[in-house]
Amino acid sequence: MKLAALVGVIATVVAVVVLGGMADWSEVVAGWQAAVGDPVGLALAVGIFTAAFGARALAWTRLLPGLPFGQSLAAIHLALGANHVLPLRLGEPLRVVSVVRRAGVPVGPATSTTVATRTADVLALLGLGIVVGPATVWALLGPWGTVVVAALGAVGVIALAFMARQRERLSGLVRMPDPLVLVLVVAAWLCEAMVVWQVARWYGVDLAPTEAVLVLAAAVSAQLVAVAPGGFGTYEAAAVLALSTAGVPAGPALALALGLHGFKTAYSLVVGSVAVFKPAPGVLGRLRMPDVSAWREPTGDRPGPVVLFLPAHDEGPRLAEVVARVPAVVHGRDVLTVVVDDGSEDDTALVAVASGARVVTHGTNNGLGAAVRTGLGEGVALDAAAVAFCDADGEYDPADLARIVGPILDGTADYVVGSRFAGRIDHMRPHRRLGNLVLTRWVRWTVRRPVTDGQSGYRALSAAAAAEVAIPHDYNYAQVLTVDLVRRGFVYAEVPISYRFRTSGRSFVRLLPYLRRVVPTVWGQLNAPTPSPTPAPH
Repeated sequence: MKLAALVGVIATVVAVVVLGGMADWSEVVAGWQAAVGDPVGLALAVGIFTAAFGARALAWTRLLPGLPFGQSLAAIHLALGANHVLPLRLGEPLRVVSVVRRAGVPVGPATSTTVATRTADVLALLGLGIVVGPATVWALLGPWGTVVVAALGAVGVIALAFMARQRERLSGLVRMPDPLVLVLVVAAWLCEAMVVWQVARWYGVDLAPTEAVLVLAAAVSAQLVAVAPGGFGTYEAAAVLALSTAGVPAGPALALALGLHGFKTAYSLVVGSVAVFKPAPGVLGRLRMPDVSAWREPTGDRPGPVVLFLPAHDEGPRLAEVVARVPAVVHGRDVLTVVVDDGSEDDTALVAVASGARVVTHGTNNGLGAAVRTGLGEGVALDAAAVAFCDADGEYDPADLARIVGPILDGTADYVVGSRFAGRIDHMRPHRRLGNLVLTRWVRWTVRRPVTDGQSGYRALSAAAAAEVAIPHDYNYAQVLTVDLVRRGFVYAEVPISYRFRTSGRSFVRLLPYLRRVVPTVWGQLNAPTPSPTPAPH
């Protein structure tokens, strides 16, 4: 891939240098201005160009009856846009990727029908070109081009044979080509030839319909062996050769070729960008949750203590003070303090025991997410009415516990986050404040909830939420916990808390490694099947 990118960059630079020195850019700009000054003609050209790809999309659905037309058109546009960004036509595989991921088409049928339609597409264009200008097309192809065309034909035959096998094995999934497929493919190229004719008018070049077909056939055929993105350079050279046979001088011919390619590139990049996201589902998958309300009823008041657990790694110097601030009773319920010692190398476990806390020990440092997972499991095992946790470094005040678990015990929420930004912040370093605010906006956009503190280290869950939640990431829990609980339908709430920056020790969070590890996990959660509810613990 790196070699392909390097070759593509070199080819593009060479084409820019060569064409930049040869072209009369005032002529190129004049054609663009003429297009802008002809809004009706421009809209017509864009519409006809879109119709060409619509015909191709319809032809594809004839071979794959289960492929929706919108996803077929999106896949074709996605590949078209990618081919104008990537060298060596590496955007072509995105057709298959798109329909497999977005329409659920199996890889085999998607691949074979893609190859079959693309082969028919190219051979139909070459056929049109040979009909209107055989000498020009064969002169353009040369020995290597002829080999490519022959190989393409052979690949097409293989694809058809594979489709025939699939049709027998997967009844109704794949159809063999019928005459309408050929009609649609030819119609697509005739539409594109009309666009060539229209763009030529803006450049003051009067082309006959057959000449427009020849220019199109020559320019696109040259892209079979394109190296630079969009075939830049080869497209222009082939178009100029075809235009010269129509008697167009070299200067205007090059300006027109650049104008044609510019029109096609602009269209490809715009519609290719749209096709990444539309129609739903986008090729990138779901980037945020559907706009739905919470569908779980909070469990509310139930017997049992309140469990507060403290994930701790090498927090011996600070832990005793934090445990001492945990209230013994909140809302008339006993509070049980649990320290999850995540493989500390200092005296964290000894300090916790001496402070009167229960201790659960990890033999090795597994990560904050793993420690939270263990603490939630311990809370469920202790039959807690509410399970809360906060960092053990002294940044959060355990005295806020009653406020954190209040909405859970009164039955208004199952998941409560203590918001520093809605409460009091004694001190927070400017870069951390900025990072917290940016990540919070991302979480708020992703889960469609009024989140004001997406990274808070003080949270509480009901017994039902603690029993069901899944934290798939050992590195951290902040975003993945919220995403998982909201997608499970639990009611989200926030309460204001106090916060002070730690006076000793060092946070493990670094922005880039954090994003590199957490973002893919959140994406995986958003695109996983929606979990079904399980009975709440009693």
